[in-house]
Amino acid sequence: MAMRILDRFEEILISVLMAIAVALIFVAVLHRFSIGFAADLVGFARRNDMPALLDLARSTFKAVNAIKLTWAQEACIYLFVWMAKFGAAYGVRLGIHVGVDILVERLTGMTRRIVTIFAMSGGVIFTAIIAWIGSDFVYHVARGGQTSPDLEIKMWIVYLAVPLGSALMCFRFIQALWLFITTGFVAHHDHGAVEGLDDEAEDLSKGAHA
Repeated sequence: MAMRILDRFEEILISVLMAIAVALIFVAVLHRFSIGFAADLVGFARRNDMPALLDLARSTFKAVNAIKLTWAQEACIYLFVWMAKFGAAYGVRLGIHVGVDILVERLTGMTRRIVTIFAMSGGVIFTAIIAWIGSDFVYHVARGGQTSPDLEIKMWIVYLAVPLGSALMCFRFIQALWLFITTGFVAHHDHGAVEGLDDEAEDLSKGAHA
């Protein structure tokens, strides 16, 4: 039950962060082009002596320009940082990280088992170290009282993504390692789930035979 809640929370968090970031980018781009369009409209109305359109264009420019979105870029960067850290843990759970496994695939029996355990253990150790160093870094940033330039939020909140995401990633590596030791199963991405990939492979195979 607890694992299902964690899995669901992980998926929802990544989806929400991605949706907010995409929405912010869309609004910021729309805002930028709206200001440019309103400014061009002011110039067009002035050149063509259209006082009614000129008043409308000026009021539109003032209204749009009054909306300050200078913080949007910074917010998107922080959102993508959080999404990337937790997305990495999600990738470990599903086995979708890019890896060079040509050697492992050629191994069999106990040799393959040992190499796989060694590789997964390396992931556990590495992410555990990053989580520890990240925690120490966040602690010192919090003590320093550093804030972001635009959002003016505490930077330790932003950097908290590093120890939390790394800790979750470490847990996922431990989970994958335990699953392999007990069942021999290694999560990996199913290429058949990628639309069109099987058709492309089939076409390449036919071309090679031809």
